[in-house]
Amino acid sequence: MCGIAMVRLLKPLDYYQKKYGTWQYGLQKMYLLMEKQHNRGQEGAGLACLKFDMPPGEEYISRERFDGKNAIQDIFARINEDMQHKPNEFFENPEIAKHEHPFAGETYLGHLRYSTTGMSGLSTIHPFLRRHNWKSRTLVLAGNFNLTNVDEIFELLTSQGQHPRKKADTFLMLESLGNQLDKEVQREYKLCKQYYTDDITISRKIEENLDIASFVRESEKNWDGGYVICGLLGHGDSFVFRDPKGIRSAFYYADDEIVVVASERPVIQTVMNVTEEDIHELNAGEALIIKKNGTMHFEKIREAEKELKPCSFERIYFSRGSDRDIYKERKQLGFSLAQPILNVVENDIENTVFSFIPNTAEVAFYGMVDGIKELTGKTPHTEKVLIKDIKLRTFISQNKERNDLAAHVYDVTYGSIRRGKVNNLVAIDDSIVRGTTLKQSILNILNRLEPRKIVIVSSSPQVRYPDYYGIDMSRMSEFCAFRAAIQLLKDRGNQKIIDSVYQKSKAQENAPSKEIKNYVKEIYASFTTEEISQQIAKMLTPPEVTCPVELVYQSIEGLHKACPLHRGDWYFSGDYPTPGGSKLVNKAFINYYEGKEVQVLI
Repeated sequence: MCGIAMVRLLKPLDYYQKKYGTWQYGLQKMYLLMEKQHNRGQEGAGLACLKFDMPPGEEYISRERFDGKNAIQDIFARINEDMQHKPNEFFENPEIAKHEHPFAGETYLGHLRYSTTGMSGLSTIHPFLRRHNWKSRTLVLAGNFNLTNVDEIFELLTSQGQHPRKKADTFLMLESLGNQLDKEVQREYKLCKQYYTDDITISRKIEENLDIASFVRESEKNWDGGYVICGLLGHGDSFVFRDPKGIRSAFYYADDEIVVVASERPVIQTVMNVTEEDIHELNAGEALIIKKNGTMHFEKIREAEKELKPCSFERIYFSRGSDRDIYKERKQLGFSLAQPILNVVENDIENTVFSFIPNTAEVAFYGMVDGIKELTGKTPHTEKVLIKDIKLRTFISQNKERNDLAAHVYDVTYGSIRRGKVNNLVAIDDSIVRGTTLKQSILNILNRLEPRKIVIVSSSPQVRYPDYYGIDMSRMSEFCAFRAAIQLLKDRGNQKIIDSVYQKSKAQENAPSKEIKNYVKEIYASFTTEEISQQIAKMLTPPEVTCPVELVYQSIEGLHKACPLHRGDWYFSGDYPTPGGSKLVNKAFINYYEGKEVQVLI
């Protein structure tokens, strides 16, 4: 769920100086694109700048990377620091700035990092850079991706005689693309050599004729996973391409001055002050290619799958709610839960207070209220019972800090309701993944208001399976739904089902990815959603909470109705969009059963 941002200026820097009063036009747009996608990466950020037509001996690619929550500010503080004490000519003359400042250039590539491997530190932050003395072989890479078949790709590269520095998808992608880029440049060299004898001319012709789609296609055909990849070539070409299942998202805007790419539509809409109709989504399996001369075209990298699987969790949780469609979808998620909620509170609207768990559940809350009104003809009593003190997502924090953080993220709005005067207190959340925050914070806080019953509502279905395409959730025992199902099996004397799933999983451990079946589904098969919800509530209710606690989850059918174009629901259904997902969930269950609850690295 990382964030990407790319800015390609289509005019000389002098054009922007004259029209907008500054050659920093592209740099300023990049800052806004990154800042408005801060929600997608709180662990680090990076920015690369590519300059065109720099003379030999002068740098043409610059990069800054920082880790930590303030990485964006750190990057631009460093950039601005380099501008201090410059004479007026520096700010008024783009040519002077281009030679004197590392980030005065024509193309920018930014990245917001959200870790999915447990790895951290500066060396893991994009953009990644593969340098070469020939500009056409120099590659800058950043993306929002996870590959599920790193073992196979690693073996492929090493069988060719390569020596990847690390066995992680980021490094393997860079080397895969770099290797094919080298081959494509060499192919062009042989062709040009037949017609030209001057090496300078040959180098220029290679840059002009380089077939980006070809080398991307040769690399990508071996990948399994979800990805949007942005790349810059040292001579000035750039590209963006998206996986054939459409799992990860990418949007672009283009006019005669600029091309902008980002992970989310409203980000571009706000930064460029354009309408949603002006912004387009990159098609699955397609590449957007921008040549150095400014021409832009699209090429099919791999045939898009018949059944696309754009990630639904992106719509429920990660993306900014300011997107027109996401806002409607989140409202519908809440609306569809109105009847199940009324069933739990026995239609007692007069003695029920409805609230939400800040901040991403707020839109679903509005939909829930609309649904209650429509079904009952009454206006429900609503209050903002909880406030969020810390802007931190605990379920994507590192394990060692998650428990401490969870107890302090939320606080109650004192006086929002009278203690002991409410039969039911209903609070909707966007998702319940691990349940840590509920158990260690929210339920205790709500209990202070002395309701007769607490009802926690999740606008997403039960998260039952690991995600291997974006979110850092790879251990089976992390999921409260899985722990609940396991406990129910044991309580009912069905340990044999757990053993059977392990034996079936173990038997296919070394099978090819395409042949592996997700037998973990059998853990849940004998239970209704309500039975698992009841067990989760039992497990998560602290001893200090004396009133009954009930959980209401979204159904998968309700999810699909709300998000009809984003049917990637593998976290909830176990239906993984690529073979690699099934292989890794198989591995995760084996690790759980054998007591090796380590992170399944991808």
